[in-house]
Amino acid sequence: MTDPWVALEPGADPAERVRVLRRAHETFTSAGTVPRPVRSVVAESWRRSARAGVGPDGTASVELTDGDLGTYRAEHPLARVMPLFRELLGTFAADGEHLLAVCDAHGRLLWVEGHPATRRKADGMNFVPGARWSETAVGTNAPGTAVAVDRPVQVFAAEHFIRRVQPWTCAAAPVHDPRTGRVLGAVDITGGDGLAHPHSLGFVQAVARAAESQLALLAPPRQAEDTPLLSALGRDEAELRLDDGRRIRLSRRHSEILVLLARHPEGMSGDELLCALYADESVTPVTLRAELARLRRLLGPGLLASRPYRLTAAVESDATVVERRLEAGAVAAAAEAYRGPLLPGSQAPAVVRLRRRIADAVRTALIAQCDPDLLANWAHAPWGEADLEVWRALAAVRPSAPVRARLAALEAELAVPGVVPARRALAARRPVPTGGATYVQRRPV
Repeated sequence: MTDPWVALEPGADPAERVRVLRRAHETFTSAGTVPRPVRSVVAESWRRSARAGVGPDGTASVELTDGDLGTYRAEHPLARVMPLFRELLGTFAADGEHLLAVCDAHGRLLWVEGHPATRRKADGMNFVPGARWSETAVGTNAPGTAVAVDRPVQVFAAEHFIRRVQPWTCAAAPVHDPRTGRVLGAVDITGGDGLAHPHSLGFVQAVARAAESQLALLAPPRQAEDTPLLSALGRDEAELRLDDGRRIRLSRRHSEILVLLARHPEGMSGDELLCALYADESVTPVTLRAELARLRRLLGPGLLASRPYRLTAAVESDATVVERRLEAGAVAAAAEAYRGPLLPGSQAPAVVRLRRRIADAVRTALIAQCDPDLLANWAHAPWGEADLEVWRALAAVRPSAPVRARLAALEAELAVPGVVPARRALAARRPVPTGGATYVQRRPV
């Protein structure tokens, strides 16, 4: 197959592929191995689904209904491009007996529209507005996997992890905020086997890009005096957006340096930076000076000064935004800004301490708030899938069958001697790759 993101290569027999995939799915659910010809994107998704505790006979849970759903949809950024989605995909969905679906960044369906008979069939698997279709909730599916890996994806028939979804085929593409680059959600087309054609994947990707272009037109113009923004949550390599419009992708070490300097506007001495960055005391000041020289060349003249090392302009960090919102008591806003652990692959001592402090502060606030939607968003995120305290808090306010089942599985797992307690799962587990980001901290090697 020339394109691993396309479900069927030209000339493939859909019926035969379905039979092969069903056998492969049974092999995986019984033995944990993925035989050929399962695509790598699907195999990786199956493994993530299994790690999240998703069962092949599960179903989606509806989390938002009636007024809560209407209010959430009205305030969501993708509401502004729903007319565009309907114009570009709505007629195609209705004529082809398909469904147009739009989800948020947590895989929660906001809109499901299309052919009435197809909608009635989809109701049977809770493919309805307000239901959570994230990968960690219902396994491999196009909208949930698209937001998990942050790229367009096509899922064909028995590639779906849950059996009751396997009669369907879908294609979805993530939609990004054109200003910040963060994922807002995904647009999806769901229907029969005919959607396994490469054109459906290209079509839905084009629609997502059109939506991003329209959002850019609707967004207020960027002001020249805007503060540079450092994005380091949920990604191993931070991105610095400067006020001249440049976006700089930083190496891991440069990411650590900028995160620390952004938190210390007064500056840091060479010795302070050495202790903050390196657990190995044998690292010499020469090594640090070389890293700083390379970073200075990358940033351009004037932004990085020395004696002490400091940034000459204020730099806003997404981590600082989260902390500031928590201090103001804006828990929902803080949770929305928290895109994952700070530089999850970093082993720099100061970054590890800061990462744990921010994560603990957010999760503690969520547990105290007792908001079921906020707790569910954390629990279904890669960094919260083994967080026992959060799952217990969620079960107390939303005791649905899937939540109770996941909580029981976690408690049984943690009863086994030698299993790391859930409170320390964030620091102990190996990383879970998701697109370009890695959300769970690595254990030192």
